[in-house]
Amino acid sequence: MVSTVLSATMDGLKVEFVRVEADVSNGLPLLHMVGYLSAEVKDAGERVRTAIGNTGIRIPPKRIIINLSPATVKKRGASFDLPIAAAILTALGVIGEDALKDILLIGELNLEGKVLKVPGILPIVMEAQKKGCQTCMIPSENEMEGQVVQGINIIGVKHLQDVLDYVSHPAEFQKQHRGIHRAVRIKYGKEKQLDFCDIQGQEMLKRAVEVAVAGQHNLLLVGTPGSSKTMIAKRVPSILPPLTEEERIEISKIYSIMGLLKEDEPLVSTRPFRELHHTVTKTALVGGGMIPRPGEISLAHCGVLMMDELAEYPKNVLEVLRQPLEEHEIQIVRVRGAYVFPAEFFLVAAMNPCPCGYYPDMEKCRCTKSEVDHYLGKISQPFLSRIDICVEAPRVAYQDLKEQKTCDSSAAIRERVCAARNIQKARYQGKAFTTNSRIPESDIQTFCRLDEEGEKMMKLAYEKMNLTARTYYKVLRVARTIADLEGKTQIRCIHLSEALSYREMNHKYWES
Repeated sequence: MVSTVLSATMDGLKVEFVRVEADVSNGLPLLHMVGYLSAEVKDAGERVRTAIGNTGIRIPPKRIIINLSPATVKKRGASFDLPIAAAILTALGVIGEDALKDILLIGELNLEGKVLKVPGILPIVMEAQKKGCQTCMIPSENEMEGQVVQGINIIGVKHLQDVLDYVSHPAEFQKQHRGIHRAVRIKYGKEKQLDFCDIQGQEMLKRAVEVAVAGQHNLLLVGTPGSSKTMIAKRVPSILPPLTEEERIEISKIYSIMGLLKEDEPLVSTRPFRELHHTVTKTALVGGGMIPRPGEISLAHCGVLMMDELAEYPKNVLEVLRQPLEEHEIQIVRVRGAYVFPAEFFLVAAMNPCPCGYYPDMEKCRCTKSEVDHYLGKISQPFLSRIDICVEAPRVAYQDLKEQKTCDSSAAIRERVCAARNIQKARYQGKAFTTNSRIPESDIQTFCRLDEEGEKMMKLAYEKMNLTARTYYKVLRVARTIADLEGKTQIRCIHLSEALSYREMNHKYWES
């Protein structure tokens, strides 16, 4: 007898539905699995056989063949254990032939028959609902994640025996678990965040960060050790605008695939802030593998990617950032096809100007010219041209520490940032972008038009500062954000002047 159970797997960020077929026939006793399987799926045979036995069901000495179709899709992970067990039990007649019709099953089994948590439940359930699937049977630890999706019946099971109880008496089983389903509530966590009011002085740096977050502009802070660069960068999450419902779902799908969702928090509630170490590899950054998975860039989608000590990263790692910073997506090509991962993030980076950290103060700097050149040379001009705002972090003055002035809190800065973002959202309604940093070159003249005085200033700066076409557009986008923070519809010279000041660092350290 041949039985078929519906399941699913992830191929990159794409959901692939899989038919788990089981055939039980006379012959030499064995359990053989086929269907383009990874090693962990092949190991499922012994796990499933033992789990069924420990549930109290004896598997007769038969020839059992398991096929996971389509054979063109690579199957990986332990999430096929439950559907394989269900298909075998159906083929043996323990479960009725039509009992699991139109039900998608997914879950890992341990040797006792317990159903364990698996990654990727949210996108799988969402896709199942779109395809018209009526019911999903998933691990109880993933139940809250599945309940996020409306219009589909979610059944959480803790043990293989629960599957047998459901098919025997579905109405009674669901009645017993209805209280659990009703008790499920989506909770949004709120972690305590660092606050900008804790930092004395460095008003220019705080201003640069505010502009960067308001327009989603890439930011680089350069300065001596102890100048509060890292402290300021780590406070960026406290002024990020709240997520929209669409963004929350999109991020949660990525985190679900990576197994990073919390059991009691099925949707990501705050914008991602991914802080990297300089030992990160290219694959960990952009994603990859035999079956490509998202990397740190995609985990920072709709949020921030922080890279401290930027010049300590290998140059080849920094260079792979160029395309995602420009295109806002990552393309990974394999023989089997191309995978596209989202990369709608903005970069916040910090670095010293030289190995000892004190260049160009030659009274303190102990680096040779070649050492400084080599250190700064790790940051290429093509990479720098993708940075919208580059600002110097001076040494904190003693007076700033002593006076303990009242500074703007993160809440006050966040309010200004949200107001500027709302202006942008209204302005770009109906467009494919929502922030100033994403204005395409074809729309620059429409949204970043300068008056006559501004045109004269921009023309002079273009020649004197040796700007490129890319940096010219970036200056205009930043000026648009500065005007939005002031609630101005027209970009003035004062806005343009501030935007141009954020490119002076390039000339000071890299072009001199």
